[in-house]
Amino acid sequence: MTTTLPHWPYPRWIAHRGAGKLAPENTLAAFRVGASYGYRMFECDVKLSADGIPFLLHDASLKRTTNARAKIGPGNSATAGKYPWETLSQLDAGSWHSRAYAGEPLPTLEAIAAFCLRNGYFLNIEIKPTPGQERRTGEVVAQYAARLWQGQAVPPLLTSFEPEALRGAMETQPELPRGLLLDSLSMGWLETALTLECVAVVCNYALWDTSSVTQAHSAELRALSYTVNDEWAVEHLMALDTDGIITDRVDLFGPSVA
Repeated sequence: MTTTLPHWPYPRWIAHRGAGKLAPENTLAAFRVGASYGYRMFECDVKLSADGIPFLLHDASLKRTTNARAKIGPGNSATAGKYPWETLSQLDAGSWHSRAYAGEPLPTLEAIAAFCLRNGYFLNIEIKPTPGQERRTGEVVAQYAARLWQGQAVPPLLTSFEPEALRGAMETQPELPRGLLLDSLSMGWLETALTLECVAVVCNYALWDTSSVTQAHSAELRALSYTVNDEWAVEHLMALDTDGIITDRVDLFGPSVA
């Protein structure tokens, strides 16, 4: 028997961190590149500055994708959550990628929201807390998302590997859709997603098979995958009838080449 799933307003193809690796991840420049390949939905990582401003960054440290070492100094901690937004906003988040993006700043969630809303794009916000800030980050990101998307037909999808972050989001803004991110299908994964009232489970693509997709769909949860960069993996996930594919290869897969 085929399970009838609730309405799903999001596209199947989702650009990872804006445009995968073609532009500096988690920047407005990356979103623009992804959009140029026809993508209408983007995934990004959001954490909090020391003064509570949600901004885009994947790592706990600033070292890999900004010039923090030169700007802040090698003797200082590069932990992103220790700095106020005034400091973070002055960092260069583009030069590490290539000269073409030198000077590209870290964007706030508010700036990304404005870009998406003005262009009719969809957003998957991965809540990426600084360690120890899981619940607070979930609460603040949900509050911002509810305000920024107020009155919009399709809100952002909030996801996280951290159940406490999702719990914070759920208790603060229960109407926003949530998805549980998983890198393993440990015992109780489905129950955790249901307890957090999720609408989706977002797995490492290798975890999906007929059994796990059936379990998710039978529980009326959508099955999404990260980070899918190979043709054979795309074919496998399509055959399994999964619902969303997050990819770096915006130049190879998705709306512009489908």
